[in-house]
Amino acid sequence: MATFLLEVGTEDLPASFVGDALNQWKAKIPAALGEQLLSPDSIEIYGTPRRLALVLNGIPERQPDREEEAKGPSVKAAFKDGEPTKAAAGFARSRGVTVDDFEIRDTKKGKFIFVTQKIAGRAATDILTELIPQWILGLEGKRFMRWGDGDLKFPRPVRWLVTLMDDQVLPITLANGSEVCVSDRTTQGHRVLHPEPITLKHATGYVEAMTSIYVDVDPEERRKKIVAQVKKAAKTVKGKAIVNPELLDEVINLVEWPTAVVGKYDEEFLELPSEVAITEMESHQRYFPLKSGDSLLPNFITISNGDPAKSDIIAEGNARVIRARLSDGMFFFNADRTQTLADYLPKLEMVTFEERLGSMRQKVDRIVGVAGAIATQLSLDTPQTDLINRAALLCKADLVTQMVGEFPELQGIMGEKYARNSKEPESVATAISEHYLPKGAGDSLPQSLTGQVVGLADRLDTMVSIFSLGMKPTGSSDPFALRRAANAVVSIIWSGGLDLNLTELITEITTTFAADRDGVNVTELRQELESFFEQRVRTLLQDDEAIDYDLINAVVGEEDPDYRARVLSNLLDARDRARFLQEIRTNGTLASVYETVNRASKLATKGELDTTSLDPSGIVDPDLFQSPAEQAFHKSLQQLVPQTEAAQAERNYQKLIDGLKKAAPVVAEFFDGDNSVMVMDDDAAIRKNRLNLLGLLRNHARVLADFGTIVKG
Repeated sequence: MATFLLEVGTEDLPASFVGDALNQWKAKIPAALGEQLLSPDSIEIYGTPRRLALVLNGIPERQPDREEEAKGPSVKAAFKDGEPTKAAAGFARSRGVTVDDFEIRDTKKGKFIFVTQKIAGRAATDILTELIPQWILGLEGKRFMRWGDGDLKFPRPVRWLVTLMDDQVLPITLANGSEVCVSDRTTQGHRVLHPEPITLKHATGYVEAMTSIYVDVDPEERRKKIVAQVKKAAKTVKGKAIVNPELLDEVINLVEWPTAVVGKYDEEFLELPSEVAITEMESHQRYFPLKSGDSLLPNFITISNGDPAKSDIIAEGNARVIRARLSDGMFFFNADRTQTLADYLPKLEMVTFEERLGSMRQKVDRIVGVAGAIATQLSLDTPQTDLINRAALLCKADLVTQMVGEFPELQGIMGEKYARNSKEPESVATAISEHYLPKGAGDSLPQSLTGQVVGLADRLDTMVSIFSLGMKPTGSSDPFALRRAANAVVSIIWSGGLDLNLTELITEITTTFAADRDGVNVTELRQELESFFEQRVRTLLQDDEAIDYDLINAVVGEEDPDYRARVLSNLLDARDRARFLQEIRTNGTLASVYETVNRASKLATKGELDTTSLDPSGIVDPDLFQSPAEQAFHKSLQQLVPQTEAAQAERNYQKLIDGLKKAAPVVAEFFDGDNSVMVMDDDAAIRKNRLNLLGLLRNHARVLADFGTIVKG
């Protein structure tokens, strides 16, 4: 067993690529070694801005010898008149054997030729020589570059290679035109703290050797150090660092030897909205802002890759940079506030939403219209509707401000600030910010009714307009984030308890949208959107609500348009029914009614009763009863009607389940008791009457779910 070291030295890599590259290696390299029967005892993968490294501990020095068996042509195809055919000769040639090495075996398809070969294991060094260039050049990522006069592509130029099998250099060459990188045992230390190269004598002790030249190659160790140093540094100014996880992930791969440095900026910049200062520090400078309580401190922490002894100089240099950035922010903020937010609306005419869909100003008009339709459906009063319309009108105005032009991630946030500055109602200002929520999975949802309605209107307009262009998501491609938009629509409705009929809303929006455009098939557009929303409901019930897949099918239906229509007409009811089904499955109540309802439902399909009737009056004829079991069944259905109607009205499905539980023994008697009946009686009238009894029971159960899709157990 041996230890193998690979280090790929480069010019400074993009931070995002380092993490992606290490993840790719973690997935691909163990599989590649396994295929070659060279699985090591352990694999260590490291990365910094200047290097990607791999250590294989306990790798076999050669593959094991093995036997391989190959099946060839049938005997009939391989031999003719006792002589080998071209098929036999070709098979022998492909396997490097002679006809004398053939074995004839019986198979289910007749006699076939087989060859068993002993394959000598290859040396690990030979195999690694083939694999290493594939591992390096097979990495995928964005913005790869060429350099020199060759065609080799990588995020940054490759400058050195270390390839050691124990203490021996494994010769690897990466040719890039006239520029050739040949592997050896020389690596580079920290650019500032140890600029001289060193020679690695052995593949073991790599981490320790790099630490001695001020390079911490393990990203997780750098993470721990940075977190600990940031926490300690924050205490020196009696503050607490704001550690954005995404920023932390980036900073880890920007340094090889991290040192937390505290810097300071002028207190006058605290007059800026904290979101502006934080965005300046995080997005542009990769600093960690500092807070004391809820207030921002005039300090920051930067993670230096320089000489710790020069921290004071580094802090001052970084402070000069952030002062300049914050000065720009202050200028933008003051300039933007010289106008009211409404004054920016005309400028939205110059911003294109989508080439075929017009400007952002036109989109705003559509948002206002959709928001009005939602307000009408919610039966909101005039003052609330006016606030919603005002928020919808102003929700995109900040896109053309100088601040948002510089920091697009502040859209909505600055709109809220500028709305307050413009003396807009508080609920309007809040809604402008909230309507962008949620921005992603796990993000907070809008809490105000105004924010909820405007957020729904914005997303529904986007979905209708983009779908109208035939640009619905396919596979992993979703450039307009329509899946996220649909998820947000459903989540906002659920979170806000909004009693909306999404089917009616989609119909109204698509009809209005198509009225001003040629070539839009409203029916097709509506059906595509309904199908899309149905799938998002399924996904959210499974992922966010942890509902079993068969219970989701029972609520949403399997190719049953009635269930889809019901779900989209009342999303709150759909969620409540799914949750309730999961609850009664867990506590065992579902099992107590499952057999009865399912048996009745299956037989009911042989009848002609619709799937909505509940009251047996006029549907079941008591004069046709021939058994007390039928009479009891009929009576139980009569008693069930008010319980089911109450369950529907109150969305309290326990009342329905209680009624079904009470009916279960009566139905069991109908099927299997002493007074049981033959449902499929020869008399057509009696048969129809009995099937109607079963159909009515099925219909009561359908108020909750399609029991036929529920898996027993």
